[in-house]
Amino acid sequence: MNGRTRPVRPVLHVVGTRPNFVKAAPVVAALRAAGCAQVLVHTGQHYDERMSDVFFRQLGLPEPDTDLGVGSGSHARQTADLLTALEGELTARDPALVVVYGDVNSSLAAALAAAKLGMPVAHVEAGLRSFDMSMPEEVNRRLVDQVAELLFVTSPEAVGHLAREGVDPGRVHLVGNPMIDTLLTHLDHFDPAAARTAHGLPERYGVVTLHRPANVDDPRAAEAAARVLTEAARLLDLAVPLHPRGRAALGAAGLDDAPGVHVLDPLGYVEFMSLVRGATAVITDSGGVQEETTVLGVPCLTLRTTTERPVTVTHGTNRLVGHGELVPALRKVLDGEAEAPDEGPPLWDGRAGARIAAEVVRWLDHHG
Repeated sequence: MNGRTRPVRPVLHVVGTRPNFVKAAPVVAALRAAGCAQVLVHTGQHYDERMSDVFFRQLGLPEPDTDLGVGSGSHARQTADLLTALEGELTARDPALVVVYGDVNSSLAAALAAAKLGMPVAHVEAGLRSFDMSMPEEVNRRLVDQVAELLFVTSPEAVGHLAREGVDPGRVHLVGNPMIDTLLTHLDHFDPAAARTAHGLPERYGVVTLHRPANVDDPRAAEAAARVLTEAARLLDLAVPLHPRGRAALGAAGLDDAPGVHVLDPLGYVEFMSLVRGATAVITDSGGVQEETTVLGVPCLTLRTTTERPVTVTHGTNRLVGHGELVPALRKVLDGEAEAPDEGPPLWDGRAGARIAAEVVRWLDHHG
């Protein structure tokens, strides 16, 4: 990679949510260093300034070339709006390659729109499987992998999943985890003491992130989550930054009024990771947070029955818990019984973005 200018047809990245921004930042930077022309399209799936604009500033991402401003809605309506908007954008830009990240609706819509237009797709974070088709994210990631030309994999078990699904192994590349690149790049900026002071937290505290439909969309599920978090907060003060949808559901279920619960507005990347780094424990249903706590060595209790990231259990600090298991598991953490792994997942070393860029450049040299 020598910085020479690559073909005029650009690599087009589609991002729409916080995890997309965190994963895309090292890939965009590495392709910039390689001299690739790039276009960054923000779909606006996360449209709150605290969940979108602040991430671009903190992660060093360039300003989006286009912000589609699609916003929220039901899965069907949002995906339909994304498909329509992205089809026009892709047609106008005529990219050499469309890069999508993770498993959100923006990624699915971009992959489908590109495939229908005959444009090649690269999927960053391919091959992850929870085997729970009730999760919209599982549907999205499986469909994206079926149309992708390049599949960039974060952990070894994902290679096996793709092989069993009949994906040509020549299209699959184990590259490591670009989300961890971003974490390691910004590690020195994470200040737990400042974050704790800013939010009035005691020295020992937990962090909670819940946003999956299974935990917040159904009122009964939200009530169950609020109830168990209220019980957990009797053991440990909990900082709970919430997406707008989750805040409405869990607030209606009574979480706002629970003693020891500190409900927060959405946080920027550095602020959130500062809280996580200093936490005694993290309770989450987020895949990305399972990965980040694995590298930071923070005990993580995932309020789900499955995970598409089993490497965070086998090589990390993560444990899957049901509602009835959460409080006993938290007690074990507080009693010092949580185990730390001897070593982290392979290739989670801060070089995933560079590996992805190298494969993209190699592909462009043959196909661009």
